[in-house]
Amino acid sequence: MPIHPLVTQLRFARSELVRCLEGLNEADATRQILPMNSISWMVGHLANQETRYWVRLAQGISLYPELNDRVGYGKPPSTPLLKEMWELWREITAAADVYLDTVTPEILLTHFNFNGKPLDESVGTMLMRNIYHYWYHIGEASAVRQMMWHQNLPEFVGDMSLATYQKERSNV
Repeated sequence: MPIHPLVTQLRFARSELVRCLEGLNEADATRQILPMNSISWMVGHLANQETRYWVRLAQGISLYPELNDRVGYGKPPSTPLLKEMWELWREITAAADVYLDTVTPEILLTHFNFNGKPLDESVGTMLMRNIYHYWYHIGEASAVRQMMWHQNLPEFVGDMSLATYQKERSNV
């Protein structure tokens, strides 16, 4: 089954996050320039959203439930180790891809249930929110790196040859 174009765009955003953070050392990754969070927090925060959406809600699997307390929305700022956040991010995004590989236009119109009630946002809207969330934090991380006077940072947006526009397919 072909991969849905929005899933391709999420994977492209993920690859741009990786590209944005290439060469970042642990000391700079855990440095906090107020009022922004540390870059390592951003990586964990994005992993937290993916595990909540695509692992817990979509698959009923609880991966790293403590992650939300460390890097969740509205939680106190933190400076987790970048190495640890990358390891979690890689494991979580791999687990998320199990579900994301199955997404169809019809699935995007459905709603996950939480506590016995359907969520307000459809799966498709959640997928778009996830994509835009990546771009927000890519821009933020780029700004933090510029404020730390990092040199030779990537220019955005990168090589889109693997994320070109594709007509949306339907299984109907």
